[in-house]
Amino acid sequence: MAIAGTCAWHTLPNEMKLAVVESLEINDAKTFSKVDIRTYRICVPTTFKRVKLSSLEQLHSFLENVPRAYCQNIQDLDVSTQEDQCSEVGSYHQQAKAEAVISLLVASPRLIKLALRLAGSSDKSIIVPFINLSELKHLTIANCNKEEHSPLSERLVVSIAASARSLEYLSLDNIARSAMHAPECVGVYPYVPLVTGDDDIPDHPSLGSELSLPSLLRLPTLKTLIIRDTHLGDQRWATTPVACQLKVLDLGSCYHESEDFNRICTERIMGAVGRTIDEFSLATAVSDTGFATPSVTPLPRLRKLHISPFFPVDSVVDTMTTLAGSPIETLSMQCYEDDVVDVCAALQDFLSVRVERGAGFYDKLKRIDVCVAANDDSTHDAEEREERIEATKRLLDFCRDLRLASVVCKAVAESALLHGHYPLGQLRHAYDKKISAHVIGRALL
Repeated sequence: MAIAGTCAWHTLPNEMKLAVVESLEINDAKTFSKVDIRTYRICVPTTFKRVKLSSLEQLHSFLENVPRAYCQNIQDLDVSTQEDQCSEVGSYHQQAKAEAVISLLVASPRLIKLALRLAGSSDKSIIVPFINLSELKHLTIANCNKEEHSPLSERLVVSIAASARSLEYLSLDNIARSAMHAPECVGVYPYVPLVTGDDDIPDHPSLGSELSLPSLLRLPTLKTLIIRDTHLGDQRWATTPVACQLKVLDLGSCYHESEDFNRICTERIMGAVGRTIDEFSLATAVSDTGFATPSVTPLPRLRKLHISPFFPVDSVVDTMTTLAGSPIETLSMQCYEDDVVDVCAALQDFLSVRVERGAGFYDKLKRIDVCVAANDDSTHDAEEREERIEATKRLLDFCRDLRLASVVCKAVAESALLHGHYPLGQLRHAYDKKISAHVIGRALL
């Protein structure tokens, strides 16, 4: 029977075989490719469509064992230059790491989505292949090392992003300021880690030598900008000409700086690009009273607001009042289990203010969601669990009374809570729409 089935499969025209394979999930296609050599060849475009290489050793192994021609099928690539724990520290130089990444990028001209997880700085030669990645729209760059020991220069990152001519989505994590662009930070408390010696990065054709983070606003195709765990104190955010039409903005904070400093940085960037922002993720409190008046708010199109788990809970009401001038329809708040009671109480306080203010104050608000992540290092007794359930029930009841949709759900993983761009979008589909909000809250908390 197996032989007959294989023969029947091979009697199909190639176009039909390709259509069948393309309808499979990648893991299913990999399994199916093991039928025989002819099936394997047909499955190559699908099995190599998405590639993840989690270490420098995996990258080298891929380059040594996979034919270069197969790389032309890669559209989604996630690659790290972090060495395995068992590797000898420092066994690979920056130049060797860069050459490995360059070899893969040059062989993958059809890339649409790329995540570069670099172990500290990289040789400037890594910029070159991005000029030819004409289809690249989605780029993530993160420094896997501690910036105090292995900083990743903003100049290198900005040059890479500016070289990708079709870039629409850019996510940056743990990027270090350059001493060339931040002389005011050199030798000054709180001693923010700075990169030196990066003045040899060549001028960019359109940005010139101005390769500071604010120059990202000059990329005309950019629609989504995410910057986390990065110092945002460059005052040029307020003066750089804005050429992009940003729709989504996600700003983290710098742990070296104070809460007030991070707030000022966030407000400065909001003021520069807020006129086109539809969706915003916030990690710091906001207090600029100009944001609260519809006629002058820099966020006239803001409909979706996400609040990160690091946001100060006691600032929820003040920040929401500050953003009252924006037509917010959806509010989602992320938190850890330990903070559920406080978060639910803060949201109830905000809703109470909404009721007191009456018409015109968040009259477009339609739903409030809370996404909860477990604390791995904490234990809870039955009483604490019941407190969380009751706090959740009170919030959901209040939302129901105000005719607001609401879900309290648990994050699949902490990484999804911290790094998932749409923290609730994928989670909602996991629940039957007919299940009551009370049951959801009790089951998950």
